Amino acid sequence: MSLEGTNSYLIGADGSAGAAVVDPGPLDEQHLEVLAAGPVELILITHRHADHTAGAARLHELTGAPVRAADPKHCIEAQPLGDGEVLLVAGTEMRVVATPGHTSDSVCFHLPFDGPAGSVLTGDTILGRGTTMLDHPDGRLGDYLSSLNRLGLLGPATVLPAHGPVLPALDSVVRAYRAHRLDRLAQIRSAVTRLGPEAGVGQIADAVYADADPSVRRAAESSVAAQLEYLRTLL
Repeated sequence: MSLEGTNSYLIGADGSAGAAVVDPGPLDEQHLEVLAAGPVELILITHRHADHTAGAARLHELTGAPVRAADPKHCIEAQPLGDGEVLLVAGTEMRVVATPGHTSDSVCFHLPFDGPAGSVLTGDTILGRGTTMLDHPDGRLGDYLSSLNRLGLLGPATVLPAHGPVLPALDSVVRAYRAHRLDRLAQIRSAVTRLGPEAGVGQIADAVYADADPSVRRAAESSVAAQLEYLRTLL
């Protein structure tokens, strides 16, 4: 589910002595020592999942840098992130964009001056390959669609995802993601019509995600549950 692993980013302006670390990843001592090799001013978390947060406390020990996330549970010696907050760190400007849907605490970081169109660290809201899961019941489809709309307004920024390769043109990626979600929603609506309103999540996942690898079965069922909840809100 994490593709090749979690991408950790070191963010800083050219010539800056320090850096901000975004998503330190799992508790992997060798990896964390690499991140801590230069001065770290701030540690940022895109969302609560352990493949993003488990190494944060240890990186804090190694660097003394505070840890900030939207969820206070993952903050260390710092306040939670606020939507729209502007972070001035390591000679750069980073803007916090609340993007719930994958999880309720998901945030992205917009770097408006990184290149001609800027760049956005998207966490798991947008991946470098494939599409993300909705971690229901914490993750909700209505929230996710709204978050995609927000990201689409940032234009053709470079996508810096937490898993998979870097992508160009955030706005076009958002359009593809939204189209995929709506197509899946139509498939689930059709499956419910065919199987009946009493069909369970597992039955619907069998019908809609029949080609999914067993390793992502839990993700498929979680996304089905989120989409069923969304459909109920439309009734």
